[in-house]
Amino acid sequence: MTDQFDSLPDVRDGLNRKERAILYCLNLTQQELAGRNVPTIMLYGRVLEYVDISKEEFQLILSRFTGLTKMPESPQQKRSPAD
Repeated sequence: MTDQFDSLPDVRDGLNRKERAILYCLNLTQQELAGRNVPTIMLYGRVLEYVDISKEEFQLILSRFTGLTKMPESPQQKRSPAD
């Protein structure tokens, strides 16, 4: 069972638990590989040791980190045409 607060962003840096786990594992693995690129499947396996995450959600977060996709807009960011 997942914690109801897992998807809430932390007030310190705006990352949720899954995002933080991905970045943490990426950093550790890059250090182990002497700065070389980390294969996605290797990173996914290591992230699974910390959090329960689907392949699709992992890919979505990873692509957002690399700038391939945009973050969804929050209701506060949307403006009506009358503004």
